[in-house]
Formats: sequence, C-alpha cells, structure tokens
Amino acid sequence: MEIRVESERYNPLLKRKELHLRVIYWGEGATPTRQEVREKLAGLFNAELDRIVVHYIKPEFGKQEAKCYAKIYDTPEDLMSIEEDHIIRRNFGGGEEESEEGE
Repeated sequence: MEIRVESERYNPLLKRKELHLRVIYWGEGATPTRQEVREKLAGLFNAELDRIVVHYIKPEFGKQEAKCYAKIYDTPEDLMSIEEDHIIRRNFGGGEEESEEGE
C-alpha cells in the first residue's frame, strides 16, 4: 500500500493536521481498512495511533486507488473532545462498525 498526500493543512483552532490522501493498493485485493491506513500514517508522520482518525476511504471505480481524508490531532484528548462519536467508534471501536464503511 502506498499513500500519497494530495493536500496537508494545519488547523490551529482545532489543533489538528488535516490530510487529503490517495491510497494506492495495487495487487492487494480489497480496499485497506481504516486501521491499516492509520498504521501507515503513524509511520509516515511519526504520530501515535491514538491521535489519528480516518474520516473516510472512498474507492474509485475501476482502479485500485481510494481517496481518503484523515486527521492527526496534537493530543488524544483533543481528538476525543472534537470528533463525533460515530467516527471515534469506526476508528477505535469493534468490528460491527467496519461493515458500515461503504456509506
């Protein structure tokens, strides 16, 4: 899996870095999960997993590429106080929320 950063912006008001990404997964089969993307971003941006949240992963038709929007917060407390509950559940929760990813 390869991740290309299309745009990166720091939002000082919300204390987070906002990233628009392109995820390329040639020959890997299914679209990567939120957890896989979060782990790759943690390595690329030298951030802890509990500060990263993936808002969406949208696969493109006919390609093994997906558009992705992720946020890296300054602290885990900032993430928990700002993000909506369903986004937190999708990134940190159990397996039943993973089935709702295609929305």
